[in-house]
Amino acid sequence: MFVVAAGLNHRTAPVAIREQLAFARHGLPPALCRLKEEAGVEGCVILSTCNRTEVYIACNQEEAGLKAAKNFLGRSCKLALADLEGYLYTLNTHHAVRHLFRVAAGLDSMILGEDQVLAQVAEAYQVARETGTTNNVLNTLWQQAIYAGKRVRTETRIDANTVSVSYAAVELARQVFHDELDGRTVLVIGAGKMSTLAARYLKDKGVTTVLVSNRSYDRAVALAATIGGQAVRLDALEDYLPRADIVISCTAASHYILHRDQVARAVAARPGVPLMLIDIAVPRDIEPAAGDLPGVKLYDIDDLQQVVLANLEERKKAARQAEGIIAAEAEAFFQWLGSLYVVPTIVALKEKAGAIKNAEVRRACNRLGQLTTREQKIITSMATTIVNQLLHDAIVNLKAAALTPRGHLYAEALQQLFELKVDHTLPGPDMAVSVEGGRKY
Repeated sequence: MFVVAAGLNHRTAPVAIREQLAFARHGLPPALCRLKEEAGVEGCVILSTCNRTEVYIACNQEEAGLKAAKNFLGRSCKLALADLEGYLYTLNTHHAVRHLFRVAAGLDSMILGEDQVLAQVAEAYQVARETGTTNNVLNTLWQQAIYAGKRVRTETRIDANTVSVSYAAVELARQVFHDELDGRTVLVIGAGKMSTLAARYLKDKGVTTVLVSNRSYDRAVALAATIGGQAVRLDALEDYLPRADIVISCTAASHYILHRDQVARAVAARPGVPLMLIDIAVPRDIEPAAGDLPGVKLYDIDDLQQVVLANLEERKKAARQAEGIIAAEAEAFFQWLGSLYVVPTIVALKEKAGAIKNAEVRRACNRLGQLTTREQKIITSMATTIVNQLLHDAIVNLKAAALTPRGHLYAEALQQLFELKVDHTLPGPDMAVSVEGGRKY
């Protein structure tokens, strides 16, 4: 049994191509059923997010599985397969397994270490299980990938240091107010994406009041409604400024929205209470001289980028540690997968050798006539030792080969050479099947 994968992601295809191959959640069950009907497909899972669409297939022949994957993706896309192939990547068993583990760990994401993708991997598996398109190999693979993703986050804390500009603003706010954001008021100037996200994050961290001001008052009202805030007209901004503990500004204005004198009057109206100004706009919205006022801390986009870069370095360090975890977890899965083929072969080989040994021992004992119990035990022990020693090297080498991509070839060779009848019923993920030194599933 092999596992292959094919798909595209943010590195290989622009959004205009990715959106043509995206699957909505309600469309996954019928798509999975269509894929399962492809020739050579024993089981399948589809992972579709905004940044990737990938199909994973369990099959008896890698080439047949990859062909089925590409045919399915070609029929599911508005592009001709010949045009789509330039954006696709195909992965054989060893690469497919490691790729899925890295995806689950957030190592293949647009934002290194992002945590949302693990939930997406888990959901893709759940939908496939509910649709009935997985098999025991894919069940074990997906469970192990989810476990690996959780282990990476727990042991490396790769998602602990934000690499989002908006969230970096929140981290700075927590530093300025010593993690005491409860009861604070934030004033958002502009209804853009970054300032909106920062306001949402601050609300999640305990900020009580959110004031929203925008050149278009209707947009301010709409944004305030979505985050439980209050809309403020832009021409009344200075009246509300003294109430704010944190100001986040990100407009498209070509001139300053807040001047030093306005900020100075706001500070004078709230003596002894610090004021934090976060200017995400380019060109800047807040006059830089405002940051020189006592009690005022002004941060611009460059300051936030420094936080992001420092955190990105921390994530890169965590990613290096995560690669080691992924390698170990993938190796454990490969041992289990290899055992699916070699363990039944070993069992069949021992059974056949045992049957031959027992028949020959009986024949020898009959020809020798009356033997004592001790003599019969000596003959049986000698025959058992000879058989075990003859099979020992073959079994040890086959177990070692199980850990390599060519393990199934050695097993097939033994099956043909000894004409073995092998039961290839796949054990489930809860069945203890292992090779020496391997993890038991």
